[in-house]
Amino acid sequence: MSLVAQRRYNSFFTEFIKQELLTEEQAASISEKCQEEEMDFCAYLLKTEIVPTSEIAKILAHTFKYPLFNWDTYDPQTIPRSIIDERSVAQTGVLPLYVKGNDTIVCAISNPQNVQEVEAVGSYTGLKTEIVISDHAKLMDFIGLNFSTYEINGITKEDLIKKMVDDGTVLENRQQKQEVDDPENNTPLINFLNKTLRDAVREKASDLHFEPFEKHYRIRFRVDGVLQEVSSLPPEIAPRITSRLKVWAGLDISEKRLPQDGRIRLAVTDTKYIDFRMNTLPTAHGEKIVLRILDGSLAKLGIEMLGFSALQKDMYLDALAQPQGMILITGSTGSGKTVSLYTGLNHLNKIGVNISTAEDPIEINLDGINQVSVNIKTGLTFATALRAFLRQDPDVIMVGEIRDLETAEIAVKAAQTGHMVMSTLHTNSAAETLSRLRNMGIPSYNLATSVNLVIAQRLVRKLCQKCKVIDENISEHVLQELGFTDAQIETGFTIYKAKTTGCDLCDSGYKGRVGIYEVVKITPEIAKIIVEDGNATQINEVSQKLGFNNLRQSGLEKVQLGLTSILEVMRVTTNN
Repeated sequence: MSLVAQRRYNSFFTEFIKQELLTEEQAASISEKCQEEEMDFCAYLLKTEIVPTSEIAKILAHTFKYPLFNWDTYDPQTIPRSIIDERSVAQTGVLPLYVKGNDTIVCAISNPQNVQEVEAVGSYTGLKTEIVISDHAKLMDFIGLNFSTYEINGITKEDLIKKMVDDGTVLENRQQKQEVDDPENNTPLINFLNKTLRDAVREKASDLHFEPFEKHYRIRFRVDGVLQEVSSLPPEIAPRITSRLKVWAGLDISEKRLPQDGRIRLAVTDTKYIDFRMNTLPTAHGEKIVLRILDGSLAKLGIEMLGFSALQKDMYLDALAQPQGMILITGSTGSGKTVSLYTGLNHLNKIGVNISTAEDPIEINLDGINQVSVNIKTGLTFATALRAFLRQDPDVIMVGEIRDLETAEIAVKAAQTGHMVMSTLHTNSAAETLSRLRNMGIPSYNLATSVNLVIAQRLVRKLCQKCKVIDENISEHVLQELGFTDAQIETGFTIYKAKTTGCDLCDSGYKGRVGIYEVVKITPEIAKIIVEDGNATQINEVSQKLGFNNLRQSGLEKVQLGLTSILEVMRVTTNN
């Protein structure tokens, strides 16, 4: 290490004391342990996490004058895989992020002691190098997810499929269980499934579908709300894949006549896991399996990342700040209700707040929140859990879904007696949500005094920002028919559409999704309509007068911002 680097490293050491992240006694103790273990100070901190890795990264960036890398804006597809040594990435923790210009490769590190490894990247790529500092935990999680041992060893998915076929076709159940239940077994089948699940997480899929048919076995991912085929396998492989997944999820591999539910946990690194909710369904040619990816990090994105307009975000935050009342989130399956709900819970999750949830099943585990998994077979229903919560001194109650009158009645009473209640329903709009509860049997005056806010939502695909093209065939008259106001049209915004052939970052001209929302606050005007048994149409009319955008209007705002296309908004909001 150069003299300048050594001085900076000493400065890095003392900076933790200056910022009161370590006491002088702690620093002295750590220094002694580093000498005993022959480990540098930074490596010791990163290993033990005595100080949060995010704080270590900030101090490193400041001390060594390197940029601090922002993972939120990074696209994994920019990794220059064709020119880097993937084995080296996994071994050294130095990640080449992207090529800048034509002659520079930008590398992320979490410890400046890895500068020599960065220089090695420059040597074997023939490019100049630039360094950015990364949060160590995020860097290790990313490498663990994107550089699995199967890829490092040069084994492709096609190789694994061939090996599975060569290993034999259908095995006896006893042999199958021995094969899939052995944690040390590294068969092509296990490697293939691990790689498939990792690929799904990497592609940001929401679901995986394993589907048996007479002449083939199909695997599909749902990415950005659209199913796409990723593998077509010989049908004789199906029983082995099914048995492996069922054992992994703790299900009965001998039961093939009834649906089963389970949960799979995939280790990404020593400390990072991805959970999958699994469901089996008997079909004509075997058991179909669907895995739902449960990504707990989505709940921690923050309300500002959900896609609300400024007014909608303020209304949601104001409702969350109320000491009592009900917040209802509605939408179709896969519309993002869970993420919106958990984001609100995470916002409320503080040491002085007692939060209890009843869920079927628990999708995201949140530290500091008391989560109860509903079990109908044992009699633990939503209503039973709610009654128990009210004897547990709760501040906030979350009910996964209001499905029946009993649950709705208890939730309404809780909202009227000093508790914040959050829940979901399956309806098309905010106004229809109120009508649905009334049709269940909840008196209108109880709805008017208990419900604070209703959010209806959908997810639209975002245009790929690299290849989107201007849509020049939209006239002013068409814009007015679509629902744009004269004031919006006068701003002279540009309308974009998807490039049908896509680009190297996307396949269809779309990449990622964003929420569109109808957020309705129960004002005195709307409460009056509810009490008078007004219908959804009347509530919608008043909502429009009060400036509450419906789903179509919210989608058109995203079009105006260049985030999505008119076709996508029309697809998602038709009949809403």
